[in-house]
Amino acid sequence: VQLQASGGGLVQAGDSLRLSCTASGRTFSTYVMGWFRQAPGKEREFVAAIPWSSSNTYYADSVKGRFTISRDNAKNTVYLQMDSLKPEDTAVYYCTADRLLSTLRASRSDYWGQGTQVTVSS
Repeated sequence: VQLQASGGGLVQAGDSLRLSCTASGRTFSTYVMGWFRQAPGKEREFVAAIPWSSSNTYYADSVKGRFTISRDNAKNTVYLQMDSLKPEDTAVYYCTADRLLSTLRASRSDYWGQGTQVTVSS
């Protein structure tokens, strides 16, 4: 089972990026999927999550209104659209999947991707 994240890069403040995370090895259509990030010297923090039905979405206060999470169950893929990026968004972004939202938000997910670097210059 693998989660493969992509789409990171170096951008300027105010720019946009879209991260993708594709799952392989099993179907994640019934799983909650989400994104975390970890900046240098800081703990990993929750960014966003979306349940299998896409009925609701959940965001950290720091990204609410700027980031949008979505998923395509047919493609086993979750996306994170990041707009109005700020230098403080600089971090390695990890996708994750778990059966329970509470477990995912507690950073205790069953599955984690390898991370993709996002760097926002001022």
